[in-house]
Amino acid sequence: MLLEAVSSRDPLPLRDSDAAPPESLSKGDELEEKLQKELKKLGTLQETFYADGRRALLIVIQGRDASGKDGVVGTVFDACNPQGLDVTSFKAPTPMELAHDFLWRVHNVVPPKRMIGIFNRSHYEDVLVVRVHNLVPKEVWSQRYEQINTFERMLSENGVVILKFFLHVSRAEQKQRLIERIQDPTKNWKFNAGDLDERNLWDDYTSAYRDAMRKCSAKWAPWYMVPADKNKSRNYLVAKRIVATLETLDLAYPKPKTDLNQYLKSL
Repeated sequence: MLLEAVSSRDPLPLRDSDAAPPESLSKGDELEEKLQKELKKLGTLQETFYADGRRALLIVIQGRDASGKDGVVGTVFDACNPQGLDVTSFKAPTPMELAHDFLWRVHNVVPPKRMIGIFNRSHYEDVLVVRVHNLVPKEVWSQRYEQINTFERMLSENGVVILKFFLHVSRAEQKQRLIERIQDPTKNWKFNAGDLDERNLWDDYTSAYRDAMRKCSAKWAPWYMVPADKNKSRNYLVAKRIVATLETLDLAYPKPKTDLNQYLKSL
């Protein structure tokens, strides 16, 4: 199964049932085998992508608290050579960042050519958290969808391939994961009491995520909704989509600019 891009023309309900893995997806050992196959492909493609050097790849990962953003970064991109990866996590903006336009801090960390850049949260926080918590007036954040589209189109026209993933977790699964964060000493360092306040705004965030994806899923920067209640299927779907995209890029190792055979004589 290959994820399909979100369309502005189609409804996007984001129901709890939509967070479950597709029934057509394999389970158990068979799914693990498929995941490992995609990860192996990803590692090989990343090596060629780095050598090719004509493009950058930007992966945007968004999702509610405990949806598995760190898990995707740790599992899927573990298949890659870290030399070719840049990971950026976006926290609350600093006073310096707030003194600039909302995309200033983002443009500064867009990956250069040959690199894969991963945004763990992103510029979309400025139409999500900012909207839900009324941090700026509606007339300000409502203009940002088109500003984001223009920004991402400019990146695409300058060699940045963009893929955006929303990890969709159900209320029940998020509750279980938050409980685990509290009870598990290896996870409770991640727990933030503020996560519970955000959970109380579930419906507001649903509306904000729906609008962000439908308004900003473009041919040059598509959004993908990833069912995220099960970690293995979530990781498989993300990995497979990235692999499928890289396979369309006609990647190739660059040819040497001179005849290297001449150097064999000196060895």
